[in-house]
Amino acid sequence: MSKLFTPMEFNHVQLKNRIVMSPMCMYSCMDQDGKITPFHETHYISRAVGQAGLVMTEATAVLPEGRISHEDLGIWGDEHIKGLKQLNEHIHSYGSKTGIQLAHAGRKAQLDSDIYAPSALAFNESSKTPIEMTAEDVKHTVDAFKEAARRAKEADFDIIEIHGAHGYLINQFLSPLTNKREDKYGGEKGNRYRFLSQVIEAIQTVWDGPLFVRISTDEYSENGNTMDDIIYFAKQMKQQGIDLIDCSSGGVVPASIKPYPGYQVKRCETIKQEASISTGAVGLITSGLQAEEILQNDRADLVFIGRALLRNPYWPKKAADELGYTLGAPKQYERGWR
Repeated sequence: MSKLFTPMEFNHVQLKNRIVMSPMCMYSCMDQDGKITPFHETHYISRAVGQAGLVMTEATAVLPEGRISHEDLGIWGDEHIKGLKQLNEHIHSYGSKTGIQLAHAGRKAQLDSDIYAPSALAFNESSKTPIEMTAEDVKHTVDAFKEAARRAKEADFDIIEIHGAHGYLINQFLSPLTNKREDKYGGEKGNRYRFLSQVIEAIQTVWDGPLFVRISTDEYSENGNTMDDIIYFAKQMKQQGIDLIDCSSGGVVPASIKPYPGYQVKRCETIKQEASISTGAVGLITSGLQAEEILQNDRADLVFIGRALLRNPYWPKKAADELGYTLGAPKQYERGWR
């Protein structure tokens, strides 16, 4: 039996297989209002037709100033619920579960408005310098994650993922490279974790479903978080009830990364083993055989597929064929599925 196509349950939500559409920004809200467009519907629903077990939306901003760009999806207002709810209804009709990645870009926001970060440090020479967040700004942002989670529940999402990776706001608090604060949110790793801890606690007051967190497991800088730091964060998240850690890397500071197939899997495996928590592997996983090896050897619990699913919405069918597994099809596609 293929493990890739074995169901897995998180907090009473069962995924029909271990294939996750990785969150990938589409920058497609042309009206700059953060609302779902026909493109988003086609983009996400087609991956459910293709039989991904979990379809996760791109980074969805909890505040307008938390967008990476003006074209990002948003969930900062109740006006966003209707479009997301309709999207979920369509995805669910094909047997896939839905996830939303709640995000705040922090200093990496490329907006006309003011931007905010734990410390007033620009990402690079061409980037805007952010405003250092006050204690009130921190509280306001934590509350924004909470309200976004409430809206996600009203929109019928099955899973929430908190975006703590790629150098965005939560990652900026976690990393000593970007967090130079001298208050209770800065300094030693326990303080740097405090913001994420408060976001998790706030979300859990309104959300009782599965909760994932994406983190950058390598910051590609000798002065960044070490694997020991990452394991510490992972253990803290487990204690707080996080169901899975989605293991990506990079983005905190400018870095030259040379990716290769499965280049992030080893760190994912280490976190799974040392923190005793479920993990998701991501990063140039392109074939069914590769995905199956990761799962069969207990290196991760889910595989997050990005670029391969952009190239082929029916990647699960391709993977099933590689593994000799008979994957069911929507009835409309059965003639061409064999």
